[in-house]
Amino acid sequence: MSLTVIYALVRRYLYLYNRNPVRLVELLFWPIVELMVWGNLSVWLETSQGAASAPTFLPWLVGGVILWDVLFRAQQAVAISFLEDVWTKNLVNLFVAPIRPIEYVTAAFIVGILRILVTVGVLSLLAASAFHFNVLQLHWHLVPFFGLLMLFGWSLGLLSSALIMRWGQAAESLAWAVPFFIQPVAAVYYPVGGLPSWAQSLGWLLPCTPVFEGMRAVLGYGTLDPALLALSLLSNLIWMAFAAAVYLWVLHRGRETGTLTRVTSN
Repeated sequence: MSLTVIYALVRRYLYLYNRNPVRLVELLFWPIVELMVWGNLSVWLETSQGAASAPTFLPWLVGGVILWDVLFRAQQAVAISFLEDVWTKNLVNLFVAPIRPIEYVTAAFIVGILRILVTVGVLSLLAASAFHFNVLQLHWHLVPFFGLLMLFGWSLGLLSSALIMRWGQAAESLAWAVPFFIQPVAAVYYPVGGLPSWAQSLGWLLPCTPVFEGMRAVLGYGTLDPALLALSLLSNLIWMAFAAAVYLWVLHRGRETGTLTRVTSN
């Protein structure tokens, strides 16, 4: 793996933002809108009649928005970076160049980290000023939470890219839809115990569910069961191995059958 190649790919992605500032609007607009919607809803619930018994609405919802965006931006970095090369018909050029798949994917991962830092930084400042929610009240737990969610987001990004490689531009909406397929059972804004039993079983198969459960435990009780982090890490390793295998298999088949050429020619 060449660090020079990875650095060059990262710079190539960053040039897109430098030359088209409108992309920064997309990076911040929807997360801010989502934070304001859920934040204002939680404030109304806590200040309306009978809501005094639910003082955890605000940190649960605002914290969920911020942590969910970590996962979503990590997934988007991989999937959208791939789509950029599809849209510009540059995908074949990249894969015939002396660039290894791991270098290509690693560059997308790094771009994802940069996107997350920008978005989460803005959301954290807005949450603190508008809703008096300090993300640092999660203490050291922020580090494993962010790391585990990014890892799962990267796995979803690889799966999204593989599906687009396999089915072409007709499937490009999956770059945005895949995370929301799992959101209802991921217990982002509510405890997993509130779901039907079958949905709870599905939720615990996702690496992000223990993270959101852990977030609520830290905010509500100040403690975290280490078993939740261990479960998330184990699930993440399984998901990443599966996603990488699917991605490499689809890429290999695409080179053999010419699918990559058809993807960029649609």
